[in-house]
Amino acid sequence: MSLPLQPDLAALIAAVQPADAAAIQAARERQAQLTKPAGALGDLEELAVRLAGVFGCARPDPRGVVVLVAAGDHGVAAGGVSAYPPEVTPAMVANFLADTPAGPGGAAVNAIARTVGARVYVMDAGVNADLPDHPALVRAARRRGTHDLRFRAAMSRPEAEALILAGAALARRAVEEGADLLIPGEMGIGNTTPAAALTARLLNLDPQVVTGRGTGVDDVTLRRKVEAVREALDRQGSDPADPLGVLADLGGFEIAAMLGMMLQAAALRRAVILDGFVEGSAALVGVALAPHLRDFLFPAGECAEVGHAAQLAHLGLKPLFRLGLRLGEGTGGVLAAPLLLSAAATLREMRTFAEAGVPGGE
Repeated sequence: MSLPLQPDLAALIAAVQPADAAAIQAARERQAQLTKPAGALGDLEELAVRLAGVFGCARPDPRGVVVLVAAGDHGVAAGGVSAYPPEVTPAMVANFLADTPAGPGGAAVNAIARTVGARVYVMDAGVNADLPDHPALVRAARRRGTHDLRFRAAMSRPEAEALILAGAALARRAVEEGADLLIPGEMGIGNTTPAAALTARLLNLDPQVVTGRGTGVDDVTLRRKVEAVREALDRQGSDPADPLGVLADLGGFEIAAMLGMMLQAAALRRAVILDGFVEGSAALVGVALAPHLRDFLFPAGECAEVGHAAQLAHLGLKPLFRLGLRLGEGTGGVLAAPLLLSAAATLREMRTFAEAGVPGGE
């Protein structure tokens, strides 16, 4: 049974309304009249129509692209579920913020974002380290890393709510600074383990089905990881009927922050590009809390994690590509941004048969 929500969070969830049905209908009608054979642009056509619903306009004109990278550590990492030590998390935060000859940030997401003209924001959602002051670092940590979900709830409900609202605040800031396409991203050694636990609980699936290799672990470590998820579920610390309780029980601080980003973006009628498996776990919680959130979610690619396909199937969303990505950071989401911008441009800028004076539009 779902428990009462903090008032600000309840208001945020209530603000997530359906996509604009009238704009969707107008976009479909315009799509049918564009100077091309019907269906010739394939999946771009449906993307364009969905974007019309998000922005409430038959000719959507999204512009700014941002990546919001939330970083946090996980107590379950002590169980040897990753190929890398937890010390990598703060090191990668420093890398996201580093000055390089090419520009701010030396990680993959920075390089790809520069290529497509996207801006990267970085949040400390709960890194287990002293992070140096940096003007580009958003500090939102309530605690240094979650508890070990094998033995107890990863966080308290108030902590989960606080991180959701912190993510929402960063999304609001990004929108105020010009963002129309928001890409939640994450960094946290071991975070595919809580993502698998969330997915298994919310979709009622066996851990074996949804727990993958994450950072590329070997068979022995994968078995340990599956067992960690099974131990967490066997505690019976949460009920799927209480999505926030599931998040607090099995999730991560950066997952909570990404959920807040998604909810706020949808409340402000902006599009959310989903990167991969960890982001997908946040989206499962989000749609359970606010079903209309789904209207604003655009999956990038189906990543290499075995549970990602199950997440997308449950959400009823079709991935744009399959590149075998497993990095996280929002990298896949940034790669997808030009596809969404291009889809919107076709609906907005192509002429109809009547406008072009081309026969055959009837």
